[in-house]
Amino acid sequence: MSLFFLFIFAVYGGAHVYAFQRARAALAFGPAAGAVLAAFMLLMVFAPFLVRALEHHNYEFLARGFAYIAYFWMAALFLFFCGSLVLDVAGLATRAAGWMTRSDVSAFLISARTSFWASLCLSLAICGYGYGEALHVRMERITIETTKLPAGTDRFTIVQISDVHLGLIIRSNRFEKIMEMIQAAKPDILVSTGDLVDAQINHLTGLGELLRGARPKFGKYAITGNHEYYAGIDKAIAFTKNAGFTVLRNEAVTDGPITLVGVNDRTGVQLNQEAPIDEKDLLEKLPRDKFILLMKHQPRIDRASLGLFDLQLSGHTHKGQIFPFTLVTLMTFPLNAGRYDLPMGSVLYVSRGTGTWGPPIRFLAPPEVTVIELVRKAV
Repeated sequence: MSLFFLFIFAVYGGAHVYAFQRARAALAFGPAAGAVLAAFMLLMVFAPFLVRALEHHNYEFLARGFAYIAYFWMAALFLFFCGSLVLDVAGLATRAAGWMTRSDVSAFLISARTSFWASLCLSLAICGYGYGEALHVRMERITIETTKLPAGTDRFTIVQISDVHLGLIIRSNRFEKIMEMIQAAKPDILVSTGDLVDAQINHLTGLGELLRGARPKFGKYAITGNHEYYAGIDKAIAFTKNAGFTVLRNEAVTDGPITLVGVNDRTGVQLNQEAPIDEKDLLEKLPRDKFILLMKHQPRIDRASLGLFDLQLSGHTHKGQIFPFTLVTLMTFPLNAGRYDLPMGSVLYVSRGTGTWGPPIRFLAPPEVTVIELVRKAV
C-alpha cells in the first residue's frame, strides 16, 4: 500500500511540476510569485492527507472547507494537464509535419501563453459544469425478464445505490435528494453495492437516520467496498447496520422471491485482513429455482461463476467520474458502466455511482440511482 501511495504522489506531484512550468512559460513571473505558487502547489500535493488529519482531530468545519478547495484544485489540475498535454502533442505533430515536408509551420503553432489560457479556461469551465452534473442524480431503469419469479409475482423492484461516499462532502443536503429518489421508486429491496461511506466516518450525524427512513418490503442489503476498509471495516459495518442494512459478507440469504449473495471487496484480502472467497463454491450451493442476485463491488467477472447467478450488481468505477479519466478506468475495468449480457444467461450491471469521491465534480459520467425491474416471463 505504501508503494501505491508513493506512486500516486509521484504522479500527482509530477502534474504539479508540469503545470508550474506551463504557468511560468506563459506568464513569465518572477522569483517571488514563483515561490508563492510553488508553496501553494506543494500544499495541494499533501492536501488529501491534511484534510483527513483535520477531520481526525475533530476540526470538521475547517476540514470540509479545505476539502472543497483541495479537491476542486485536484479536478482543475487534472483537466488543465489533459488540455495542455493535447495541445503539446498537437504542437509536436505540427513541428514533425513541418520537418518532414520542409515547410514553415510557425503560423500553425500555438504560443505558450495562448495554450496556457485555453487550457485553464477550459478546465475551469468543465469544473463549473461538472459541479452541477454531480448534483443532478439520474434515475436509470433496466428491465430483466426472468422465469424465476413465482406465480403471483409479476414484477419485483430492486433499487441500487453505489459509491455514495458519505463523508465531508456528501452530506444531508445532497443525500436527502437521493433518498427522495429511492422512496419514489418504491423498491421491494434496496441494495448498496459498496463505498457507502468515505475514508473517514467520524462525523456522519443524521445520515444513518435518513437511511433508516427507507423501509422496503423485503429489506435493505449492503456489501463492502474498498472505502469501507479504508474507513475501518468495523466502524463502517457498524454504521451500515445502524442505517438498517443487513450486511452480506461472503454469504447468501433468501428474501421474498429472490436470493441475494454478497461478497466482500477484494481490498480486505489485499490488506491481509481476510481470506479469499471461492465465489463459485458459494454460488453452487444455492437452489437454482430462485432468481440469484450477486452483489460484488468491483465489476470483475469470475468466469467459473457464469450461469450460477442471474444478475451481478457492481459499482466502483464511477465511469471515471471526470472524463477523460474514463479512459484510465476502462483499461482496468473493460466492463465500465451500464448493462452487459454475459455468457450462460448471466447479466452484469455496473452503476456509475450515486455520489462522488474526491472532487465533487462529474463530467460525462452523471451519478445515478438504479431501478432494476424483474419481470415475470411465462415459461
